[in-house]
Amino acid sequence: MIVKTSQPFTQSEIDRASEQFETYIKTVIDLDKKICVAGMDRHFEGEQLLLQDGSRQSNLWGGGIDLDTKIIDFNSFINIRPNDNNLSSEIQNPALRSKYDELTKYFFSEIL
Repeated sequence: MIVKTSQPFTQSEIDRASEQFETYIKTVIDLDKKICVAGMDRHFEGEQLLLQDGSRQSNLWGGGIDLDTKIIDFNSFINIRPNDNNLSSEIQNPALRSKYDELTKYFFSEIL
């Protein structure tokens, strides 16, 4: 189930977001508005929800969290954006990557 919030996820929301893959949650975060969408099958689904709500493409970055290892990753096809100097599915800009990591820890503070 897809869950969207600007506050830390509750355990119940984390449980719902993990229904798709059980031990992994895909996330898309608007780094400017500090909104997270989690639990989708594909990152573009979360991206589309945020774009419909007025987010700017350049502020949206995707990745996920492994619930077993608690490892945050920064990998998503939505991150491939030559216009934003990101030629990889990984978030390459250290400042953006750090902000994504910080916000993921905020949104998933219940389990991290």
